[in-house]
Amino acid sequence: MLNGEFVGLRAIERDDLVQLLAWRNRPEMRRYFREYRELGGDLQNAWYENVVLKDPATRMFSIVELGSDRLLGACGLCYINWVDRNADFSIYLGADDLYIDTRLAPDAARLLMRYGFEELGLHRLWSEIYAFDMQKQALFDTLGFRQEARYRESHWTEGGWQDALIYARLVHD
Repeated sequence: MLNGEFVGLRAIERDDLVQLLAWRNRPEMRRYFREYRELGGDLQNAWYENVVLKDPATRMFSIVELGSDRLLGACGLCYINWVDRNADFSIYLGADDLYIDTRLAPDAARLLMRYGFEELGLHRLWSEIYAFDMQKQALFDTLGFRQEARYRESHWTEGGWQDALIYARLVHD
């Protein structure tokens, strides 16, 4: 387990799947994710079996509270490109309806960044978020990520087109 000041990152366990699925299916959370539809248990189990456990281009973690091991959310590095040494950076907190906060999410994000840069030897971490996601924009600003691109009206949600933003951080930033 990777330990921070407030949280730890550990392997996603099968027992985590029901809670992670419940959080991802909440409409107020799902609006921030690429998945546009409610997920079922079969899709969640297939993701766990085929991506989390077997895909060498994915490293997913459960975010847990230090001391209690209470599940708080999930984070990971996806679409890892081992040649160009970059990965998609993903994070959310589902516990207590947080999504992104100013204490737990930054702690988990710093652990994930350290893992990506120091353990995996990655050069660049990037993330696609939506323009209305002010909480994640603030998190990325705090972590030293830079907005690199804006894809205009590329995401349909809640009855309208939304811009997608690409944020990234290099190992030497």
